This record gives sequence, C-alpha cells and structure tokens, in this order.
Amino acid sequence: MAERPAPPEAAAASEWLTVTVVHSSAPRSTVERVLPLPRGATLADALKVCGLNAGDGACGLWGRVVAPDQVLQDGDRVELYRPLVVDPKVARRERFARQGARSTGLFAQRRPGAKAGY
Repeated sequence: MAERPAPPEAAAASEWLTVTVVHSSAPRSTVERVLPLPRGATLADALKVCGLNAGDGACGLWGRVVAPDQVLQDGDRVELYRPLVVDPKVARRERFARQGARSTGLFAQRRPGAKAGY
C-alpha cells in the first residue's frame, strides 16, 4: 500500500516554528511578541526580527541563560534580560535600615499588648 503525501499546508507548517520573545525596556513593563520563524532559527535570529540585539544584555530560554547561537524549538520563550541596577541584597539591607527593625517583616502587624515575637 503506497503512502499518501502530506497535504501542502501540513508540509508548510512543519517548516516553521512559533516562538515568543519577551523583553523589558523599562521597569515594570514587558513587551511580548509571538513570531513565526523558519526551522533552524537561533535565539539571535529571533531577537533580530524584533529589532533587538543579543549584545544588549543577557539572553535566555525559559529563564535559563543560553548563548545567542542556541537553536530554537517550537514553543520556546526567548527572553532578553536587563542588567540589575542594584544588588537585591543591598537593596533589602538599605530598605530594612530605613524602615527599622520593628516595622518590617513578620512583626509589623503586632496586636496591641502582645508579646514581642507573637
């Protein structure tokens, strides 16, 4: 029994993959674009289609930093990361020093007359 050839739309669909490109141009804002790319496209290709440069910051797939020459799979999420302005540990220490020990953390909403730590 001879196999039937695949319909043209199925053959065309197998030549393309769909990826999502996410980047943050400013604090508290993200831009997300869904792109069709040819099979064998790299992370750098996806960023180039969006008008972004892989050299602008670290880039990755699904939260894991990878090289720009990484070949993409269908359904991948490409991310371009901005550099940190301040170390999160330093920011927490400074915030704690500004607020004081009694008004932060678990004990900020203490009942009047309650023992410390409860």
